[in-house]
Amino acid sequence: MKSQRTITRLRRIEGQVRGITKMLEEDRYCIDILHQMQAVKAALARAESEILKDHASHCVEDAIRSGNSEEQRGKVAELVDLFDKLKR
Repeated sequence: MKSQRTITRLRRIEGQVRGITKMLEEDRYCIDILHQMQAVKAALARAESEILKDHASHCVEDAIRSGNSEEQRGKVAELVDLFDKLKR
């Protein structure tokens, strides 16, 4: 179940990225562009966090509740792989 709030956030990010492209096309001041890029990165991090929380509170919780040890190990492996990728 994906949160409408996350979808709204991603659409806002999409607009911000288009704005950055326009800033580049207009040859705007580099520092202003970099500030906007930082804002996009922060917004993406918040969206990522919301999706991770959603995964933990639904997918992982369902696997735990199921009692199916193979499914539980699979969900834990997914999270371990994700955290490993985030460290890179």
